[in-house]
Amino acid sequence: MTAPATSRVEVNAALPIARVKLTNPPLNVIDLRMTRELRQALTEIESHPDVSAILFEGDGANFSAGVDIKAHLPEQIHEMLISFHAVIKAIVASRKVTIAAVRGACLGGGAEFAAVCDLVYTARDATWGFPEIKLGCYPPVAAVALPALIGQKRASELILTGRQFSGDEAVAIGLANRSARAEELESVIQETVNELRHLSPAALAHAKKAIYAWDAIHFDKGLARAEKIYLEELISTADAREGIIAFLDKRPPKWTGK
Repeated sequence: MTAPATSRVEVNAALPIARVKLTNPPLNVIDLRMTRELRQALTEIESHPDVSAILFEGDGANFSAGVDIKAHLPEQIHEMLISFHAVIKAIVASRKVTIAAVRGACLGGGAEFAAVCDLVYTARDATWGFPEIKLGCYPPVAAVALPALIGQKRASELILTGRQFSGDEAVAIGLANRSARAEELESVIQETVNELRHLSPAALAHAKKAIYAWDAIHFDKGLARAEKIYLEELISTADAREGIIAFLDKRPPKWTGK
């Protein structure tokens, strides 16, 4: 399981662990090419019964600053949203234990990506956030998943203000399992990886199926509703276009409430 050096996704396996690296430096922005390669990689990994866990990480100093801002424009957002959500659904449905190793920027779609993993280890000084509201948008995956992960009130605050927060706070609110200094994060992750190496891939898959919460909150149904609101209502507003254009033009947005 390997990929060309020119790809957006790098896959390396040291059984029973497959490491998947997002490679679009410096911020590892998620574009259509990356979503397609992620879906292909996840499909291949899922077919290997001897792989029990998938470790996701970013290339270089950052996990991911999120989905390509240009792809939020009305003429591009449908394809981008559907493709990105297909990746999220694949992670949620995976029989493998999914692990996110978060360093640096973990924002927007990048934070959604990490949040739906089973286990999350983060650098203490990592920068987390769901800033979509500042662009006149909202994060559909976070809108569905965060209330179950961290509670309704905390989820509402993070989504409605778009404020950034540290890896330490991500642990404190239940969005991540453990935090460590960036230079120590790999050793913390290896502790878990070493434990997983000695466990049955079949037993892990069945245990994950038994404890997973998404079925209880109807994740697929909730995400479909969030997508529908985004694509049929939000994206037709003047504010949604203004937020993205203002960001690309590097100027403050001029909201009209329409």
